[in-house]
This record gives sequence, C-alpha cells and structure tokens, in this order.
Amino acid sequence: MRARFDTLFGRLFGVLLVAIILAHLLAFAWFHHYGPPPPPPPPEFSEGIEGERPPLDPRFENRPPRPWFGGPLVPLTFQLVSLIIAAWYGAKLLSRPIQRLSDAAERLSENLDSPPLDESGPREARQAAYTFNLMQKRIIEQVQQRSRMLGAVSHDLRTPLSRLKLRLEQIDDDKLQGQMRQDLDDMISMLDATLTYLHEQRTSEAAQWMDVQALVESLSENAQDQGADVQASGHCAPLQVQPMALRSCINNLLDNALRYAGQALITLEDHREYLVIRVIDHGPGIAADKREAVFEPFFRLEGSRNRNSGGVGLGMTIAREAAERLGGQLSLKETPGGGLTAVIRLPRT
Repeated sequence: MRARFDTLFGRLFGVLLVAIILAHLLAFAWFHHYGPPPPPPPPEFSEGIEGERPPLDPRFENRPPRPWFGGPLVPLTFQLVSLIIAAWYGAKLLSRPIQRLSDAAERLSENLDSPPLDESGPREARQAAYTFNLMQKRIIEQVQQRSRMLGAVSHDLRTPLSRLKLRLEQIDDDKLQGQMRQDLDDMISMLDATLTYLHEQRTSEAAQWMDVQALVESLSENAQDQGADVQASGHCAPLQVQPMALRSCINNLLDNALRYAGQALITLEDHREYLVIRVIDHGPGIAADKREAVFEPFFRLEGSRNRNSGGVGLGMTIAREAAERLGGQLSLKETPGGGLTAVIRLPRT
C-alpha cells in the first residue's frame, strides 16, 4: 500500500481524494446540524388571522437557529477552498521535480563539477535524478578522457614534427626545403589551432564581475606595444562574465582584423540591458552570403582571406562559441566605407 503512494500519481490522487472527502464531510455535518430550511406554511394558514403564527413542524422545533450567513454558503465555500488548495498543492507536487531537474541542468551547463542532484522524493523523481546524475558522471568521464587524449596528441605529434624540421636542414635543394618547411609550419599551425579550439570547448569557468573597459584597453595597449595599429574607445560599467571566454572572444576577433586589415578599432556601447562590443576593420571584408559560413570550423575563404595570409579557419569559430558561453551573440556586418565589423552583444543579467 505504501508503494502505491510513492509515485507522483499516487500522491496527487491522495491529496485530491482527501480534499474531496473533507469537503463532503463538512457539508454533511453542516446540514445535519442545522438541517434543511423549514417548509413554507400550509395554504390555510396564509389566509388566517393576522398576527397568528402557524404551528412549527416538530422536526424543526429543536434545531439551533441558523447563523446570519446560513444556507449552503459555508459548505460550498469550504469545498471550493479545499479543492483550490488541493489543486495548488498537486500542481506544486508535479512541478517540483521538473524544476529541480531544470535547475540542475542549468548548473551543469555552467559547471560540469556542480554537485549531483539529490535523489529524493517520489519514485519518478528519484529515477530521473539518478539518471541525470549518471549522465553527469559520464559527461565528466568523457571530458577527462578527451583532455588526456589532447595531451597525448599534443606531445606525440609535436615530437615527430620537430624532428622533421631538423632533418630538413640536410636537404640541399633550397626550393624543396622551403616548400617542405612551409608544409610543416602549416601542419604545426593547424595542430596548435585545433588543440586551442578543443581546449576552449572543454573550458568551464565561473562567472564573475569584470571591468570590460579595462580589458579592452589592456588588449589594445598590448597590441600597440607589438607595433599593431589598434585603438579603443567608449565606456561601460563592469559586467558579470567568464573572463577567459571574453578575452578569447575579443582576442580572436582582434587577431582576425589585424591579419587581414593591418589595423582595428574596438568600441564599447553600454546599455541598461546589454553591452555591445565592436571590433572594426577596413580590410577586404566578407561577402554577405559568406558571413555565417566563416563560423564553421576550418572554413576559409578564397582570395585575400586564405591560409597564405594566416590562420586555419578556427578563430571565428572559437570567438562565436566563447560569445555563446557568455550568453551573448556574435555577428558580422559590413563596415561603412568597406571592411568588416564584428559585433558582440552581451546581456546584463
């Protein structure tokens, strides 16, 4: 019997059943105590002597007087209130496990090491919590396994590539040596970019308040120290973000602008509900029908934006995924007068 009420259905059915029984018991007790209203007097008494009261039915002589609110108002009101409370409690009973599961999923999306879900409550809720915790455990194991694989790939591939670069020095043909060295440099660049991309995907950090204006000014000054033409303008209040993700997003957009345009301008536009960061260049730009495609991994455009000018097609992918981890959006627009403008829109939560 106890197992039957260990489910959401059993508990909800029990709550509604108790509410209905209590409401009917009160109605029965009310009418038993006060009884139905007395019947109207017979017709012969309605035309009798004025002021003469007809005799009362013996069934109603010992009844207590009805209260001022009399009639069925009280039992019906109690029935209504009981059913409303039962419906409210039943809805809460049904929604509580779903809300717990939703909160746990949100915590997991922000931090894989979040505490597991408490396996308590009705049988369905316990089963869902157990399945969710098992899923979280498997995800953590897969991420750890991928981290170990990345470390092995980084070590095992760099070593033979480094040996190949050393052996190139023994080749007498300068043209062939230059071509092979270029191929090796491309392989190393692709390896570094791929490992960085995979590292960005597995990175999980807590959000904290950050002075975005100071970050932008710092990135601009660092680029200027290296001889790049980078300017920053605008002001904004601190924003709650994941610092590494935001730095990675702006850095990749800045590198993209410097690689293809040789200069960049970073602007800040602060609003009550969101912050807009723009990375503006006056380079060759990107055609409107290709702006979404550049966010695909390893996608490279022909012409001025190709591997010969640098990059392996992962910078924009890393930037967009970083913006999405921040709860924001990254889009590309044409710069007035020619060029490309990357727009980061971050919400203020």
